[in-house]
Amino acid sequence: MSIVHVHLGPRSYNIHIGCNLEENLAQYFPAGSRSAKVCLITDQNSKVHAQLVASLLEKNGVITRLVCLPAGEDQKCLATLSRLYDELVEFKADRQTIVAAVGGGVIGDLAGFAAATFNRGIRLLMIPTTLLAMVDSSVGGKVGINHPKGKNLIGAFHQPMGVVIHLPFLQTLPDREFCSGLAEVVKYGMIMDEAFFRWLTHAGTDWRNTTIVEHIVETSCRHKATVVQEDEYETNGLRAILNFGHTFAHAIETVAGYGTLLHGEAVAIGMVAACRTAVRMNWFSEREIDECLIPLLQSMHLPIRLQNNWSVDSLLSTMKHDKKNIHGQLRLVLPRWIGKVESGVEVDEGLVREVLATRLAGPHELG
Repeated sequence: MSIVHVHLGPRSYNIHIGCNLEENLAQYFPAGSRSAKVCLITDQNSKVHAQLVASLLEKNGVITRLVCLPAGEDQKCLATLSRLYDELVEFKADRQTIVAAVGGGVIGDLAGFAAATFNRGIRLLMIPTTLLAMVDSSVGGKVGINHPKGKNLIGAFHQPMGVVIHLPFLQTLPDREFCSGLAEVVKYGMIMDEAFFRWLTHAGTDWRNTTIVEHIVETSCRHKATVVQEDEYETNGLRAILNFGHTFAHAIETVAGYGTLLHGEAVAIGMVAACRTAVRMNWFSEREIDECLIPLLQSMHLPIRLQNNWSVDSLLSTMKHDKKNIHGQLRLVLPRWIGKVESGVEVDEGLVREVLATRLAGPHELG
């Protein structure tokens, strides 16, 4: 087992990474925890995992309630949030009650926002079951739901009391979901760790290899913790680098229809779009895109192009709703080189339109 500590003063917590779920849960619920009440929120994809967690908690005397939602991005909405409030009321939840989010990014965001807002905030334990949630969304305290006009427009910062990463959960994760999580792993290499990016390019294609999985999860968590510690609330600009590719990605998810693409798939396309934009600004090497980034994403079975049925006007309009914009001015995270990006870069709308119009094909593919 490895432990990554997130240093946030009174909001500090540990990320437990390993294969002994019972031992890791015991860090928070030792035997005889008879006064503890935990509402476990999950979906159909992670129900079996949540049932296992519930049984281990009950073994230690914890009172539990299991709420299982349908799977899918469309659950990150006000209607489902209202249902969770109802469940918490029926459970007689109070400020000592803990919400445990057992699932992927959707469950973490949704259950986390419920915890952040019920009774003006109750404790949250993250138990991610997907690679994407393990390496990114379960760490850092960003929680929220979607709005028809944009992804994650309604949200809050609410740090968890801890994160329990049980690597064997990944054994049941479908290949497409697993590959989706790899996009966020690539992101860490692009934004802050060139050596890690180069390691990924030479790691082979057996991404489910146990040694590789352990390394990418721990490395990603350490990078996420480093950024969050230095800019918890996105006030100094550092944390914004974690949004590399995401302004494009959130627009793609919205225009394509929530659930059409997995989040990591949209991020993969978004990273290529951000890099193509940087090339047009003479910031970044086109060779690095075509010979390094794209081959790596393709080895992970991730998409790299926009679909022809996605309207450029709709994509641009949605990008203008991004939370990082000021007075409608597009602000992107763009790379200088692999391992270094800059956030808050004001970009001309016409330039972005040109990039989107190419559908992100390389110059040799146009004509």
